[in-house]
Amino acid sequence: MASENELITALRTIPWFEQFSPHQLQRLVEIASFAEFSRGEDLFHEGDIEDFLYILLEGRIAIDIYAPGRGRITIYTAEPLEVVGWSSVTPVIRQRTASARAVLDSRLLAFASRGVHQICEADHDLGYMIMRRMANVVAGRLMVTRLQMVDLFAPPNEEHALA
Repeated sequence: MASENELITALRTIPWFEQFSPHQLQRLVEIASFAEFSRGEDLFHEGDIEDFLYILLEGRIAIDIYAPGRGRITIYTAEPLEVVGWSSVTPVIRQRTASARAVLDSRLLAFASRGVHQICEADHDLGYMIMRRMANVVAGRLMVTRLQMVDLFAPPNEEHALA
């Protein structure tokens, strides 16, 4: 089990938490732990009930969706300091919208989703800071997905056809 000092040290290395007060960091430490996943191991599956919000510290995590007739398709690959499992802290979605799998041996900071909900309700300033950052994560993922969709459905480019 990780010590409080190890968790605080990890939080302070993440730009997301730079503006958080010591009291706010302490609130997060109370719901945080470290999680480790070996290469090829699943963190969670699409449709699972929420459990944790993760921040990747080391390694690489593939975010996959299931497409009928095509199987599991990777739609995003998270790198260190990126958020994995954002749907677990949204106010309406209570199940995973994708699956996540370790591409490399990975170490993550895990926050209990229910704890995140409780903190956001109890401390609206902290909740605003968390949800504002979460909105940026969601917007970034939507932009990446949009670009993938445009590329998937775009007509072939003559320059690419000649290459």
